[in-house]
Amino acid sequence: MLKQKNKIAVVGGGSWATANIKMLTDNAIEKEIFWWMRNGEAVAHIHKFGHNPNYLSSVEIRVPAQHISTDLRAIIQVADFVLLNVPAAFLKEALRSITAADLKGKKVVSAIKGIVPDENKIIGEFLNEHYEVPFSHFLVISGPCHAEEVALEKLSYLTIASQDTGLAAEFAGMLNTRYIKTIVSDDIYGTEYGAVLKNIYAVASGICHGVGYGDNFQSVLISNAIRELERFVNAVHPIDRDIKESAYLGDLLVTAYSQFSRNRTFGNMVGKGYTVKSAQLEMNMIAEGYYAVNCLHQVNKQYMVEMPICEAVYAILYKKSPPFIEMQKLAEKLS
Repeated sequence: MLKQKNKIAVVGGGSWATANIKMLTDNAIEKEIFWWMRNGEAVAHIHKFGHNPNYLSSVEIRVPAQHISTDLRAIIQVADFVLLNVPAAFLKEALRSITAADLKGKKVVSAIKGIVPDENKIIGEFLNEHYEVPFSHFLVISGPCHAEEVALEKLSYLTIASQDTGLAAEFAGMLNTRYIKTIVSDDIYGTEYGAVLKNIYAVASGICHGVGYGDNFQSVLISNAIRELERFVNAVHPIDRDIKESAYLGDLLVTAYSQFSRNRTFGNMVGKGYTVKSAQLEMNMIAEGYYAVNCLHQVNKQYMVEMPICEAVYAILYKKSPPFIEMQKLAEKLS
């Protein structure tokens, strides 16, 4: 008997959601793709022209028009896999119209690199607590991978994590293309928190550049950042992991240094003297690190891990501490 084609619902309308749509449709395994977007005008544009008008508009969208909708419940209802691509700060709002019953039996994949504000929970914990998604049905997509390079079909690597590595391998198989290679992991906590922290460190990297520090200092900053990341994930979920793997060190490096890193861009603007609000308005994109550092500050009250880089970013963004002075103080703590 032939295996039924998997049905995958992609939730979100931004650049990473668009990149995921491209990977899934370029992959050779037969599947049905469904796409939910909040923006009705964008949906109408894609129906008519086959391109996302707002993000990665060069990508040709090869999803049937009737499968692209603003009705989240209808899109999720038909799916086997639900792939979440909404910024963490807006996840609760995006999922407001659905209940735990709508996700019952579904495999839920997070491509979100953030913590849910107010809840201060990573996505797997939030879905488990509020939507009864068992951890055995939860997967994480992590980098190192920028959506812009996916659009350009530059060779990129993704790590797919699940407590069920067989399930992770199955989903990874639906993402592989000539320009996407996948790695399977069982570390859902480390990959989720790693993705959160690397955005904070990318903001720090941008701030340092904005206030005038050079490449030599940046290298020391990121060397300290990976050790800080390791201390934290080992405190939260102490398992045998190699922090030098792509999902941790690789994702940190690309986010801290890449021209495509919105968190680095945001930090650079703050370092140059922009207010948080003005930087956000000018970018017109979400820098997850801004929300993440506040959540992480709250979470770390439980674990009390030494995290001087995160605390410096928190002081600048939430206590309005001058970036140059805060980075001077941080420089004395790095080794």
